[in-house]
Amino acid sequence: MRVIDCDYLVVGSGIAGMMSALKLARLGTVVVLTKKDSAESNTNYAQGGIACVVNPNDSFEQHVSDTLRAGDGLCAADVVNAIVTHGPERIAELESLGIAFAERHDASGDGYDLGKEGGHTKRRVLHAGDITGRHIEQALLAQAVSEPNITMCEQCMVIDLITTGWLGSLSPNHSLLGGTGAGHDNRCAGAYALDRNTGEIFAVRASYVVLATGGGGKVYLYTSNPDIATGDGVAIAWRAGVPVKNMEFIQFHPTCLYHPDARTFLISEAVRGEGAKLVNERGESFVEKYDPRGPLASRDIVARAIDSEMKASGAECAYLDIRHQPKSFLMERFPNIYEMCSSYGFDMASDLIPVVPAAHYFCGGVEATIEGTTGLPGLFACGEVACTGLHGANRLASNSLLEAVVCAHEMVAKVATLAPPSSFPRIEIPDWKSGDAVPSDEAIVVEHNWNEVRTCMWDYVGIVRTDKRLDRAARRIRNLRQEIREYYLNYLVTADILELRNIAAVAELIIRSAQQRRESRGLHYTLDYPEPDGSTEPRDTVIEDPVGNLV
Repeated sequence: MRVIDCDYLVVGSGIAGMMSALKLARLGTVVVLTKKDSAESNTNYAQGGIACVVNPNDSFEQHVSDTLRAGDGLCAADVVNAIVTHGPERIAELESLGIAFAERHDASGDGYDLGKEGGHTKRRVLHAGDITGRHIEQALLAQAVSEPNITMCEQCMVIDLITTGWLGSLSPNHSLLGGTGAGHDNRCAGAYALDRNTGEIFAVRASYVVLATGGGGKVYLYTSNPDIATGDGVAIAWRAGVPVKNMEFIQFHPTCLYHPDARTFLISEAVRGEGAKLVNERGESFVEKYDPRGPLASRDIVARAIDSEMKASGAECAYLDIRHQPKSFLMERFPNIYEMCSSYGFDMASDLIPVVPAAHYFCGGVEATIEGTTGLPGLFACGEVACTGLHGANRLASNSLLEAVVCAHEMVAKVATLAPPSSFPRIEIPDWKSGDAVPSDEAIVVEHNWNEVRTCMWDYVGIVRTDKRLDRAARRIRNLRQEIREYYLNYLVTADILELRNIAAVAELIIRSAQQRRESRGLHYTLDYPEPDGSTEPRDTVIEDPVGNLV
């Protein structure tokens, strides 16, 4: 079996992964594994921008307050304060890497053209038109290509982490870590991976591993996420025994374009920031009935308002109305959105835009500090895959890219203080064994199980939940995970079975977390417990048992 050696392994090529790789390259050799092309990531589809205090009329205190309010009592205040206050330094760093944020040159003066999104009391969202994420991704990849210490491995998907504890369990005589600086405690030592193009299984041996795999919107039937978002990082960390936290908090973006050929196209919250109203089929604005902030309330409230209106009226969607803005403004401010809507037959300047909520962002994930430290030594998590405490029960719009760049910086600063890679002896990694597994002749089973997991989650673990729905989902997902386990053991590994294995594991984590939270808070709303639990201190939902290690 081929084994690739490096000092640092980074899994994922979005903003968190690429910022981590670029900074780690100053410390040693870096391998980046990404399961599609390097540019394919949630970052690449981020439209709105990155929230940061850069205007003298704004303040860190206000940004912190807005974040805490959106998080509904579950944010870690110290983490929020640290990420918000370190934001301007990281914005300056992004600009030094070639990212040009839109500027304003008008009668009100020069400066950034700041957007306003739901939950923000000030305009503080820096953007590059309506494809901010794509601009950031392209600039970071351009830097990585010219960095000799970075090796990009595209079309490669991690199967599982390699830990010294697991290696030691194979044989009492197995060669484990030894010598100075390493000790014999369980730690992450690399990963097994699949080359999607050739089917080859290989290993990456690394002193430190960074998970930057993004979220898992594809766990749900309808999502704004690209096909790669299958919760891989959360699943592989859990199988390695790493605690996961607050997985019940799934953010449903209120406004995905409702069209049979555009199920994942997002209409940015920035459109509402420029005055768009949410209306029903009669043209009546309705979000004000649920929150005085109307369309600019936080995403959990707006998504539930749309869901409630649709169920009450039987309508298939709601509508965005921004017809008060001139066509020239819309084409300049939202060129990509305007073009995409036009391609599906909707002119933003003259038509209502049909929208529905869709799974968008995981506020929970691998339990991690702002420095990326997890419960497994040698393993770090950064970006959407990590649960740092910034988002609490609901993410404030455009805080995600801010978290990624700040935490990547803090993570590398932490790694630089740890034992250098040279202090860890070379670990013998056993060849991957396929046993009696044979090539699959039942690919239809994977497709059926894939659809069943996603439909189950959409029907029973969506925007509004009940104990009965969660119990039904738990039974179905457990049965599906057993079927998937048997399939995984009997047939040779493919990318499809790995993704199915991961979304089923993440589905179980979401359901179990939701069952434990017997209250409604933030993104978790249940009809059986419609109010927050005020009798105890706000608490996190942490799952750290070894059940997930079996598949």
